[in-house]
Amino acid sequence: MRVLHTQEVTRATPRTRIVRIALGSEPFPFTAGQAVIVGVRGTTVRRPYSIACSPHQAATANALELLVQIDDTDSADPHLEQLAPGTVVDVDGPLGTFGLPPTLADEDILLVAGGTGIAPLRSILWDTIEHRPANHVSLIYSVRSADEIAYEHELRRLSEQGRLDLRVTITREGPESWLGPRGRVDAALIRSVVRSLETRCVVCGPPAMISDVTALLIATGVPADFILTETFST
Repeated sequence: MRVLHTQEVTRATPRTRIVRIALGSEPFPFTAGQAVIVGVRGTTVRRPYSIACSPHQAATANALELLVQIDDTDSADPHLEQLAPGTVVDVDGPLGTFGLPPTLADEDILLVAGGTGIAPLRSILWDTIEHRPANHVSLIYSVRSADEIAYEHELRRLSEQGRLDLRVTITREGPESWLGPRGRVDAALIRSVVRSLETRCVVCGPPAMISDVTALLIATGVPADFILTETFST
């Protein structure tokens, strides 16, 4: 267990916050897709959070980045209500095996995120950009409304630069100005980004989305052993 300090808490969307935890003087090696267990020092509650930055980003900033859900009334998660710059936290980990295989060749990569399931997929996305620039990366990101797209400016910038094939779909009624896809991830959306049946697919989100997307990918022809999933509940 590491005893660390909260460095910064910023608003990502109305229902999420980005929490950065300073790493101090000791290295914190992890692989893209892994998680940590965090608890406020002096309390007994401990919860897992996927790391939302790549290992390179963490080493460069000397900080871990987490994407934390809050509730519909804009109140902080009770577990993290005390978090502010300087708050002391206990951090266990890294843990988990979710992520791309280290022996990945030049296959296409498809990331499918639901809500805060974007956190580990952002880590995987940046790690791929940093270390596998030849891999073609697509991201389907499903959110409730247009104002809940975490890391929106970053993702759209990567799309404009040609480093990411991005699709964002909103599942609830939203502004008429929204010109992107609407509704849950469906077969047409999957087909729009799957260029090869040997695409490595990484899916993270609520259980129902995981089940639906896995079935859609298999129906499209992607082999089941090319699909990695992780349920992300709050």
